Amino acid sequence: MAKPDNRADNVEHLQQSIQNTQQNLHEAEGYLNEFSSEISSEERRQIEEKNERRKESIQGFREEVKDEAAHSKE
Repeated sequence: MAKPDNRADNVEHLQQSIQNTQQNLHEAEGYLNEFSSEISSEERRQIEEKNERRKESIQGFREEVKDEAAHSKE
């Protein structure tokens, strides 16, 4: 038997995901700033691409939070 859909803490989980992703983004930016002269151009490119995906994820999480807020008002 399937579990009932409990959305009570979805926003909390999404906000935690936003915070974790932002922290990873900032740490990676700090790493790039501190070690840019010591890392290969390939590693730099990979980190920059990952950060772009992180930014997209953050935006997606924010959209989901809006959806959850709208759903909770129904």
